[in-house]
Amino acid sequence: MITHIRGTLVEKNPAYVVIETAGGVGYYIHISLSTFSQLKEEKELKLFTHYVVKEDAHTLYGFYEESERTLFRLLISVNGIGPNTACLILSALSVQDVVNAISSEDVRTIQSVKGIGAKTAQRVIIELKDKLAKASFSATEKFSTTYNNNRVEALSALVALGFAKSPAEKVLDKILKEEASATVEELIKKALKLL
Repeated sequence: MITHIRGTLVEKNPAYVVIETAGGVGYYIHISLSTFSQLKEEKELKLFTHYVVKEDAHTLYGFYEESERTLFRLLISVNGIGPNTACLILSALSVQDVVNAISSEDVRTIQSVKGIGAKTAQRVIIELKDKLAKASFSATEKFSTTYNNNRVEALSALVALGFAKSPAEKVLDKILKEEASATVEELIKKALKLL
């Protein structure tokens, strides 16, 4: 599994990018419009990836944020939604829009994506509502902090130190509400005082 690719951005297009890695290999990576819009004039780039192997093709999908990749993986777990359709959904709607639509059972929003019918939209909601809750995609505020990379690293460190995951997550969320730009070290130090 290729989990991410870091390298030089060689080509940028609304549907794909080409990233050349240190070994001189260029990777053709499909992206959503959401990821495309987040790519500024960066020369060096890191994308989170999902690797799809089929009988006739090996395809890489890239995401600027880990939360988008997480949602992509949940979408392709739904019967009838393939990687291209999931990418289309993430191009038409933001991650938060999809999460909100599923949480509030808003079939119309999901159905607004070209190629998604009423039955598919309902299937997405039915199959993903519980999975989103488990993946901590519930509230907007919680969502924005859940996929903060510093939070993920701090949480890993706290769990490695022997703290239970759930209380550690709550403490980190509380800290990040007050100070969203806290570094990993600051998060750990403050969390240790509160746990």
